[in-house]
Amino acid sequence: MVRIALGVEYCGSQYEGWQTQPHGRTVQDVLQVAVSKIAGAPIELVCAGRTDTGVHASAQVVHFDAGVTRPTSAWVRGVNANLPDSVAVTWAREVGPDFHARFSAQTRMYRYLLLNRPVRPALLSRRVGWFHAPLNVDSMALAVRTILGEHDFSAFRAAGCQAKSPVRTMLRASVYRQQDWVIFDFEANAFLHHMIRNLVGALVFIGKGGGSPSTMATLLAQRDRTASPPTFSPDGLYLCGVTYPPGWNLPGDGRIIAPLFVPASD
Repeated sequence: MVRIALGVEYCGSQYEGWQTQPHGRTVQDVLQVAVSKIAGAPIELVCAGRTDTGVHASAQVVHFDAGVTRPTSAWVRGVNANLPDSVAVTWAREVGPDFHARFSAQTRMYRYLLLNRPVRPALLSRRVGWFHAPLNVDSMALAVRTILGEHDFSAFRAAGCQAKSPVRTMLRASVYRQQDWVIFDFEANAFLHHMIRNLVGALVFIGKGGGSPSTMATLLAQRDRTASPPTFSPDGLYLCGVTYPPGWNLPGDGRIIAPLFVPASD
């Protein structure tokens, strides 16, 4: 058996998340079918981070075991020839048998792209978030500093989250504006179900004047999801980076990052 790691990007708008479902309308389902055709046998994929319904990825990492040897190009161009336009393999590497896309990962990075203008997007519909009223990004930038470090993120955890612990370590968190765009960047050792969308919802609540920067610390301390602002739309959320220890024969020596293009505003 040979273990292969793949880099994958996808637009999640038409899929019901990453994880396989009986109806087959997930990213894992369509990718497994395509990889299995090249492998000549059923293949099961493991990913670095399961994305929710409507969430996108520019730097997902997956691995699988195959009983055949194929040229690296077959795992890229061959698989892509069997995929819908909304999913693409960007690279392939043979890795050691101890590599695990999920458990070997050290950090994950997500970016949320929010269009902040009175008129909703058309060309980028379902690919970016949108908020119509002006936002105070300075207040949001102060508020997001509260979540840096190790915390119990129960206030930002979905009711159905299956993680054994709500404690996570946030290594990087920032909010900034580029013209009509508000960009949220997060990097942590791992994330809880709906955690980023709940964080974005709280930050937008603060930005529109619903609270002060200190509101974020209050919500974090309360550890009560029902006391926090609503979950924000998945449309603008992208998995855009995963880091691994060096030595796995991965691009960037294990630092898999695909920065997102931020569209210019008129």
